[in-house]
Amino acid sequence: MPCTGNYFRVFKLITVQWKIFYTANSCKLPCRETSCVLKFESVRHIACVLLILLLPLLSVAAETMEKHLSLRESITVALENASSLKKAENARQLQGSDVLRSYGGFLPKISASAGYIPSSVSRSYGQNSSGVPYETSRLKTERESVDLSIVTSLNLFNGFRDYATLQSALKSERSAELSVARARQSVAFDVIQSYYQVLLNQEVLAIARENLLTAKDQLTLSERQFHIGLKALPDLYQQQAETARSELSANQAEAQLERSRLELLRRLRLDPRTRLALAPLSPSTLAAEPVKPDIDSLISLGLQNRSDIESRKLDADAAKWQIRQAASARYPKLDLNVNISTGGIESLRQTIDGSEPISLDYPPLSEQLENSVGYTVSLNMSWAIFDGFQTRYNVEQAKIKHLNRRLDYEDLQSDIAIDLQQAALEYRSAAAGIASAKAGLRAAKAAYEAIKRKYDLGASGFVELSTARAALFGAMSTLSQATYNLALQKEVLDYAAGTLKIN
Repeated sequence: MPCTGNYFRVFKLITVQWKIFYTANSCKLPCRETSCVLKFESVRHIACVLLILLLPLLSVAAETMEKHLSLRESITVALENASSLKKAENARQLQGSDVLRSYGGFLPKISASAGYIPSSVSRSYGQNSSGVPYETSRLKTERESVDLSIVTSLNLFNGFRDYATLQSALKSERSAELSVARARQSVAFDVIQSYYQVLLNQEVLAIARENLLTAKDQLTLSERQFHIGLKALPDLYQQQAETARSELSANQAEAQLERSRLELLRRLRLDPRTRLALAPLSPSTLAAEPVKPDIDSLISLGLQNRSDIESRKLDADAAKWQIRQAASARYPKLDLNVNISTGGIESLRQTIDGSEPISLDYPPLSEQLENSVGYTVSLNMSWAIFDGFQTRYNVEQAKIKHLNRRLDYEDLQSDIAIDLQQAALEYRSAAAGIASAKAGLRAAKAAYEAIKRKYDLGASGFVELSTARAALFGAMSTLSQATYNLALQKEVLDYAAGTLKIN
């Protein structure tokens, strides 16, 4: 259990605090030593019970405050939490619904309605059976009825609008899928950059602390030599100033490390209070032999593998189909309509001149609904002869949108070629920097050791020693930066070419 050490530390803290409290209070009273021991043992039992009750809370706190991650685990966490990736997934899901809606354009539209009239009263003049003129005879009719109807409409022709809409939706859906793939690579690349930066800053901090430790050791030696008369007071002051500068450099390196850790937490979308323990990179990753990238092959590979360039091309194709969709309004529209309806009367009563109502007998409602079915089939054609140039505007708008999407596609092609050339140039520079950094470190180490021996013998001054030590630790930092820079530039090449491995 990784958090067991935390449990024991908390338990020790609780027992120590109780022991202090007991020693400061209880043992002031006259008591035997055995009684004090028994009381302390009781306190320990109580602390154990409290610790057991607090174990779940301690586990949650320990899990929240410290997290061990490798590079691949960090990428997995970022892919699960990245908002940009979730937005791309949402856009893809919406495009899928749009495709389904486009398919629905080829299907008939069906609607059903049902009406129930509990009471309908109408009054009119009429002639009754006794021959009274209709002007003086008033007729009142009350009825309760049910009406059912189903209406369906199928578009037979609309200038290929439905077909163009479907093709545009299919290409937009595929474009959204490719956008998700590129978004995953972008999230992974951001995490890789931040992860490498944290590891580099850790090494820089270790070098700065080693420099500080060396400066402190040198300060201790200078103080002893000053007391026995081997060093002058100015040399001691200079060494104290050098130690202070080394301490400042270590503090700055520590602050830089914390900033890079926070930036990595931002990429991972984790609690800012989380303490990250990152696994080091494999030696094969850091010590990989530099390759010689071929620009033409890289550009061809990038244009073939980059999902975002294919996404831009599909967006341009979708916009082209939208031109056809807008132009469909110039053609007539032909619809087939079918209307099926039925109805029945539950009860009907008539009253003439205020006499007793007369109830008319009807067959059962179910029989009426079955025998009263009627239908209507119609073909409707509509054609907008003139719509105030609205169709012309819509077509021009779709054409401009297609041209803009095409320009975006061509610009991205050019950008990919330039990005790959820059990445290849930076990679070559990083590869050359490795050899220079290694040679510089060897020379700086040899120079420092020689000047250090001369300084200990009194044959060299403090300025020479300080310069040699600064050159040595600067060379160490330069080699670390060059090593991580080469590894990172390899990832930049893969990302620019669209071949970055996520898992």
